[in-house]
Amino acid sequence: MPRTSSQNQTDRSQLPLNTIIQGDCVEVLRTFPDRSVDLIFADPPYNLQLRHSLLRPNQTVVDGVNDEWDRFAGFADYDAFTRAWLGECRRVLKDDGTIWVIGSYHNIFRVGAILMDLGYWILNDVIWHKTNPMPNFRGTRFQNATETLIWAKKAADQKRYIFNYHAMKHLNDEKQMQNVWRIPLCTGPERVKLNGKKAHSTQKPEALLYRVILASSNPGDVVLDPFFGTGTTGAVARKLGRNFIGVELEPAYVEIAWRRLASVAVRLPGEAELITRSRRTAPRVSFGQLVEAQYLAVGQRVFSRDRRVAATVKADGHLLWGDTSGSIHQIAALAQNKPAFNGWEFWYCEDEAGNLVSIDALRERYRLEHDPDQVEQPHIVHA
Repeated sequence: MPRTSSQNQTDRSQLPLNTIIQGDCVEVLRTFPDRSVDLIFADPPYNLQLRHSLLRPNQTVVDGVNDEWDRFAGFADYDAFTRAWLGECRRVLKDDGTIWVIGSYHNIFRVGAILMDLGYWILNDVIWHKTNPMPNFRGTRFQNATETLIWAKKAADQKRYIFNYHAMKHLNDEKQMQNVWRIPLCTGPERVKLNGKKAHSTQKPEALLYRVILASSNPGDVVLDPFFGTGTTGAVARKLGRNFIGVELEPAYVEIAWRRLASVAVRLPGEAELITRSRRTAPRVSFGQLVEAQYLAVGQRVFSRDRRVAATVKADGHLLWGDTSGSIHQIAALAQNKPAFNGWEFWYCEDEAGNLVSIDALRERYRLEHDPDQVEQPHIVHA
């Protein structure tokens, strides 16, 4: 079942909600209670220092990543750093929570291996396809047009986690969301600048965080970002009705992030605007319940959408198709010569005017009229 508000309140009693904390993320997270945050998004240093200056064809220098926070003595140093922050993240993550980590080819494979070594279980890799990537100026390699996000649950045997599947489907024009996300780099007015130059070398677009937060958390949840930067995670969390906690090492970024968040105009939407309902969490209703409640009558005919297939409703909730009796699913499959089929999507009945009405619509009506408070619940996946 979804977490109750009282459970959430208990978990959050020691958390600095909607706050940015300046400091080393490992040290800061050590002050947080166990199993206290719902979702983590991490955009750690990529360890991608250039060995030489990168020049454009016109001989101007490319503004790459040369920040002190992205400097490590070597792979062993970077791996130790990664184990430390991922270990603390796993401790503070709730037992039904998930984590997203983004990286480039420089670091994401090392991060993925350490995630697995620490006990996380990878659910997906998501490829961020940048629709406006930086060219490869030297012409010595393929153009780097992607970054990789790893989405993982806390443990292999974790039974539940949030995945708002239908929200992602709606966002993708009613098609199942794939693991390749075509989103442009952060440019234009969204790009935070300081003295006319970009304030952060690797600022992520809000559209990317929008998908992450919408897909894997619910309104009121706590979203932790241990590498907060200019505050993209916090800005999107606020707009989607989530709580955020940001941890950032660099004082200058903390100041920039606070200014950014102060300028985010937030109109707190209602629940109906924030939550995409899922049938998977709706109360189970059998076809037989529709019959016994007289939403369908014994002996009534039901049809395929094109009316080429017809069957008769039996008193026991089965359908009679010729001499064959079976469930709505079995008869729908047999009628189409398929091994299986969802009968709720196949069968229709006639209303008083002779118009076809989906039996799935009857099921939704039954739910509304018999248990209106439980019809629509957040979608929690059972692994």
